[in-house]
Amino acid sequence: MTSSENLLDERLRFIKHKDHAIFVIDLSHCTAKELLLLLDLIRADIARHAPGSVLTLVDVTGAQIDKQVATRVKEVLVLDRPYVKRSAWVGTESLPHVFYEHFKSFSQRDLPSFKTREEAMDWLVGGEEA
Repeated sequence: MTSSENLLDERLRFIKHKDHAIFVIDLSHCTAKELLLLLDLIRADIARHAPGSVLTLVDVTGAQIDKQVATRVKEVLVLDRPYVKRSAWVGTESLPHVFYEHFKSFSQRDLPSFKTREEAMDWLVGGEEA
């Protein structure tokens, strides 16, 4: 198994929460180089799913997001938009605020932020009333 496959298995995986599948995108404490690799993997993985079907939980706690990574995040958010039903983010307080705001405005997506993964997962599976 290559190191990128190990990274994929550890950082990008589906979990079950209240009978719903949630795609966990764990970017926490990644270097900028790791983030760029993961972003390509994320885009490829999400694009294999039916439009409007994927629930994503993105954890960016302590991630090293520089300008190059931020640009790539915006691109991936736009490309993934057709496949993602709902997305919740955790750890955004560790991001430069301007990056997070640009992610939302550039992708034209609602990217609500939560304090814990549990809160984020509950919101994701809560349906339209949440």
